Amino acid sequence: MDGFENYCKNCFCELTEGSVCPNCKFDNDTENPGEFLPLGHALAGRYVVGRMLTRESDGAVYSAYDKILKARITIKEYMPENLSNRLEGNAEIHVRKRFKDDFDKYKKAFCDLWQTLEKMRSLSAILPVYDVFEENGTAYAVCEYIENVPLREYLLHQAGNRTDWEHARIMFMPVLTTIENLHARGLIHGAICPDNLLLCRDGKVRLTGFVVADANRQGTPLAFNEKPGYTAIEQYENAYKIGPHTDIYAFTACIYRALVGNNPPDAVSRQSNDKLMIPNAVAEKMPIYVIKALGSGLQIRPERRTKTAEELRERLDASPAVAARASGAARAQAHSDTAEVPQVQPAEPALPKAEAEEAPPKKKQVNTKAVIITCVVVIVLAVAAVAGVLIARQIAANNETTAPVSAESYQVPDFSTPGYTRDEIQQNATWNNQFNLSYTEEYNSDVEEGIVFAQSVAAGQTVDKGTQIVLSVSKGTHMETLPDVGGMREEDARSTLTKLGFTVTVVQVANDGTHTEGTVKSSYGMSPAAGSEYEVGSEVIIQVYGEATTAPSTTEPTTESTTEDPTEGQIVTEDSGQTEEGGNANDGLFGGLFG
Repeated sequence: MDGFENYCKNCFCELTEGSVCPNCKFDNDTENPGEFLPLGHALAGRYVVGRMLTRESDGAVYSAYDKILKARITIKEYMPENLSNRLEGNAEIHVRKRFKDDFDKYKKAFCDLWQTLEKMRSLSAILPVYDVFEENGTAYAVCEYIENVPLREYLLHQAGNRTDWEHARIMFMPVLTTIENLHARGLIHGAICPDNLLLCRDGKVRLTGFVVADANRQGTPLAFNEKPGYTAIEQYENAYKIGPHTDIYAFTACIYRALVGNNPPDAVSRQSNDKLMIPNAVAEKMPIYVIKALGSGLQIRPERRTKTAEELRERLDASPAVAARASGAARAQAHSDTAEVPQVQPAEPALPKAEAEEAPPKKKQVNTKAVIITCVVVIVLAVAAVAGVLIARQIAANNETTAPVSAESYQVPDFSTPGYTRDEIQQNATWNNQFNLSYTEEYNSDVEEGIVFAQSVAAGQTVDKGTQIVLSVSKGTHMETLPDVGGMREEDARSTLTKLGFTVTVVQVANDGTHTEGTVKSSYGMSPAAGSEYEVGSEVIIQVYGEATTAPSTTEPTTESTTEDPTEGQIVTEDSGQTEEGGNANDGLFGGLFG
């Protein structure tokens, strides 16, 4: 073991006395189960294998130590439980002959997956992968280790087993960006769940639990990696294809769990009872657009579900793109309704041609010609009498010089409700002949850009020809680019953002003494991020360093130096800068997990 006999095989801190680690409480006399690599086994000449942490469908994950980097790591070993095992005392993987083809096929898929992730190690929401190699007849992937607590465990220690949307938004949104990048590279995670979302010591939330793709689908040679409540229906049934929407279902289910306090029902049972209940006490504290986003992301049938990470982000942000689509749909419906119910004056129905042909002939009248002539004469005399009266009145009116001549008048149409565009109104010759129409442009986040939403003269009023009517045209949502306020003092950052029309919420973040108290974090110090387009009037969260504190030191697997961790006893989300409720150093949860 090259001098590592006196180090814990779980956390790799030095054992001061006995086999029980004073740091993590792991008993080093405990051996890994026989089918897994033994404690202290060496891999690739540089890695020391420690405790087996988790058994997954396509392999096992070990705590380990990198002797070159002098750092704790994790190693995943490809060892699909349905296809292989290890004979006790033998490091080589044992594969029965009839499973050899499947084993080799999935070993290649395992290597391809982890080599792709190795190239994407810059993504902030996955654990960086920095080595993939083959040994012992199988393959291994090496990941950086960062102290963490699974989201599931974190939520179990919160009031009501849940958190609020502001906390959840800060935790989840950066992960959604990473998922979008994974999808762009053709990778579907397929097993997103609260156990695979880690709240890490460095403040970031990271996605873990990657397995070979076929492990996430029922009916393959690999054991089904089912996550009840988070596994989508297409992973159970071959009638539906797996795609980005599969991860959207699971990710939305994680948000549901975080906000509501319990797991959603599994997808199979939801086929017969597709009700997702949110207690009123919880729902009333959630923005309505978040509730709608949950409903869309958790649709059972993939074709009805939110399709992409980008679309889910828009829904969770209540972005202008979503509002514009909703407005456009409403306007299209308004036009459709108008077309389907035309305004037609009632009239007597004409006799159908067939009925006219079948009608019996009228009885022959005596002296028909004489009757017609008589009627015509009567009508002519009546018209002449009426004309005489009108002419007499007109002459009398002309003699009264003070009587005004009446102007043309028209009823004002409803320009604003149907959703007309400015161009549509300008192209209507009748309206422009009857009225003097002018336009003013205003920001309106509820109405799509270019749509008329108000008029200065109410619809239905009768006005003289040429009356001026001012129509208000929407300029859409008022967006501004968020400036970078990182490094500014709190009051300067507030002033900068409020002058642009944003509301500002300040969240205090831990300070290890290397930062100036009362200044905004320079890295990931605001949400949304600097440079993004954001709706004026919306809330911007800035993270401000609090009073400097000093944390106790921790022991590393080397006697040359010790380090101090400024976040000892806390979870500090870097994207939020906020210490979660219950994350106090005196708290049993985080104090125990992070030393």
